[in-house]
Amino acid sequence: MFAGKGVRLGAAVLALTIALSPPVWSAQTALLDGYTQAIAEGAAEDRALAEFYAARNYAPIWTTGADAVRRAALLGALENAAAHGLPAARYDAEGLRAAFEGLRSERERGLLEARMSRVFLTYAHDISNGILEPAKVDPGIVREIPRADGRALLEGFVASGEGAAHYLHGLAPRAPQYAQLMKARYDLAGQIARGGWGAAVQASKLKPGDQGAAVVALRDRLQAMGYLGRTASAVYDADLQKAVQQYQFDQGLTADGVAGAGTLEEINRAPEERMKSILVAMERLRWMNGLELGPRHVWVNITDFSVKIIDHGKKTFESVTVVGQNQADRRTPEFSDEMEMMVINPSWSVPRSITVKEYLPMMKKNPNAAGHISLVDSRGRTVPRSAVNFAAYNERNFPFAMKQPPSNSNALGLVKFLFPNKYNIYLHDTPSKSLFQKEVRAYSHGCIRVGQPFDLAYALLAPQSADPEGEFQKVLKSGHETTVKLETPVPVHLVYFTAWPTVRGRMEYRRDVYGRDGALWAALAKAGVELQPVAD
Repeated sequence: MFAGKGVRLGAAVLALTIALSPPVWSAQTALLDGYTQAIAEGAAEDRALAEFYAARNYAPIWTTGADAVRRAALLGALENAAAHGLPAARYDAEGLRAAFEGLRSERERGLLEARMSRVFLTYAHDISNGILEPAKVDPGIVREIPRADGRALLEGFVASGEGAAHYLHGLAPRAPQYAQLMKARYDLAGQIARGGWGAAVQASKLKPGDQGAAVVALRDRLQAMGYLGRTASAVYDADLQKAVQQYQFDQGLTADGVAGAGTLEEINRAPEERMKSILVAMERLRWMNGLELGPRHVWVNITDFSVKIIDHGKKTFESVTVVGQNQADRRTPEFSDEMEMMVINPSWSVPRSITVKEYLPMMKKNPNAAGHISLVDSRGRTVPRSAVNFAAYNERNFPFAMKQPPSNSNALGLVKFLFPNKYNIYLHDTPSKSLFQKEVRAYSHGCIRVGQPFDLAYALLAPQSADPEGEFQKVLKSGHETTVKLETPVPVHLVYFTAWPTVRGRMEYRRDVYGRDGALWAALAKAGVELQPVAD
C-alpha cells in the first residue's frame, strides 16, 4: 500500500515503482514503455501538460509511494471543493480514489497519472480564476480574467514538496471577503437545513403600531436572520422597528423602519436565493484573483449605486451614484482600469448613438430641438441649424457631431473623472440631482453619475495638493475647460456584487438590477455548482 491511502498495485509493479529513481522512467523495459506511452497519450490534448511531462522525462508526480503527500493534498482539496462553490462532481475525487485502488498495470498507471494532472489543472484554474468565461454569459461583463499558465501551476505544485496542501489553499482568492463569503455560505446552508427563515410575511405594508399574524411572521423572520432577539410580542413595537431599519440599511433600502412593499419583497426572499448571490459573488472574486486592487482604489458597486475610495482597506469616501439603465445598450459594464485625470468645466461630446438615436429624430421634427447643444462638422466647425435639412439624413449617414459647451446645465455637470477605456465609461457630475433621492438609481446611458462629485474631486486631489478644495474651486470659477492630471493614477474597479460582507461579517444583499447574477447562477448550475451541500 502507498502511505496512508490504501492504494494497491500488483506486488511486482509496486516494488519496481518505488525502487526506480526518476531518470529511469525514460526507458528501456517493456513494462515502463506501457506507462510512458499511456501518459503521453493521456497528456497529448493539453499542450501545457504534454510539455510538463516531456520536460521531466515522464517522471510521475502522483502515482508512486513518494507522491503520497501530493496525492493526499489534491484529493483532500477536491473533496472540499463544494465549500468554495465549485462543481465537485467535475473533479470526481471518489472516482480517482477508486482508480488508485484498482490499478493493475503500468498502462493504467500512466493513464491515471495524466488524469490526475488534468484534474489538478481544472481545479487549479477553477479556484484561481473562476469556472465561467463571464463575457460568454453576459456581454456587459468585460473584465479581463487572468489565467495562470498550466505548466507553471504544475511546476509550482511539485516544487511545493511537503507544502502541497498549503500551495493548493493559496490558489483561492486571498481577499478577506472571500473567506467571509465561504463562511456565509456554510452558515446559510445550515439555516436552509433547519427549515430556512420561516413563513413568508403575508402583507403589503406593516408599520409601527400594527399587530397580528403578519407582524408575528415579520418578527419570526427577522429573528431567524439575526436582526432581532427573542420576543413573543405580536405588536410592531420599537424593537421591531429598529430591527427593520437595520435590515433596510444592510440591503441598501430606505431605512425608515416601515416594512413597505419593497422591504417585504426582500425580507420574503428565500435563503436559497441569497445562497445563489453568495455563490455568484465568490465566482466574481475568483475573476479578480491576482488583480492588484491598489492600496488606494475607487470601488464602484453597480448594484449598490455607490462609489467609494478605499485607502489601505478603509473607506475614506463614499457617495451615491446613478448607473446605466437596464437596457441592452445602456447597462454599465464591469471592468477595472486606472483613473488618470479629471476635467473641470467639461464640455460634452455627445456619443454617436445618442446623437442619431435620440437627438436626430427630435431635430427632424423641430430643427431647434436640443438647441443648447451645438452641431459640429467633420472639421470641428459649428454649423447653424438653419443650414441643415435634417429630413435628408438617417442614423447611418448623419454627418454631424454634437457638442455641449461647459455650463451649469451641461449633461456632465461641472466635473468628470476619466479612466480612458474603449467603452467610453467614466464618472461625472450631473445637473439632474433629483435622481439621487430614489432607491433604485439606474437611469444613465452607462456612465456613472456621482452625487457628491466635488467631494470626490477633493479626495482624489488631496495626495498631491495642500489645498485640494481651494485649487479645485479656483479652476471651477474660471469657467474654462481644464484637465487636471492625477500625479499617481488611481485604480478604479466597476463591480457588480449582490452579496457582500461588511467589515463586521454581516452579509449585505442588493437587487440584481440587470439580471446578471441570475444568468451567472444559471451558468454555474449548468456547470455543476450545487446550492447547498456542505460537509459537516
